[in-house]
Amino acid sequence: MTLPQEMPRLNDEGVALRPFEDRAAGMVMTVASDPLIPLITTVPTSGTGNDGLAYVARQRSRLAANTGYSFAIADAATDRAVGQIGLWIGDISQWRASTGYWIAPKDRGVGRARAALSVLTDWVLCLDPVARIQLYVEPWNVASWRTAEACGYEREGLLRSWQQVGDERKDMYSYSILPKRR
Repeated sequence: MTLPQEMPRLNDEGVALRPFEDRAAGMVMTVASDPLIPLITTVPTSGTGNDGLAYVARQRSRLAANTGYSFAIADAATDRAVGQIGLWIGDISQWRASTGYWIAPKDRGVGRARAALSVLTDWVLCLDPVARIQLYVEPWNVASWRTAEACGYEREGLLRSWQQVGDERKDMYSYSILPKRR
């Protein structure tokens, strides 16, 4: 199984998925106060510049650590980072990968998550070692599961007590998408 050894830059639908750069640290700091994102990601809660830079450095190290591809979601016109989307390859030996995404609060509600997920999904489904992309969404997060469904992901069910979020176990909807059969 061969996956790309370098981070690609993917562009379409008004977004660019690209490697993280230090200038994204400010955007990361705006997410530190979000009530959910720091609980389910490695976004720091402190909101300090050094912690923002450390987050960016962690994202750049994901591919070298063989854990996946972490992209900054950027506005295609300005190249300003507005969020993050990843392809996580911990189960790639089983031909499975998973994805997750978040958008900074001030950049939500204009379709960037949907555009980013669509671009990532199109790229991933062309990679030979991927037969399934999985996605997990909190049942209350209507915007996120609508995003998944708009990109062709199918809800497979409710996974009870699936993920630790902060101090509690949370249910998650399980979604997946498969390559079109040829």
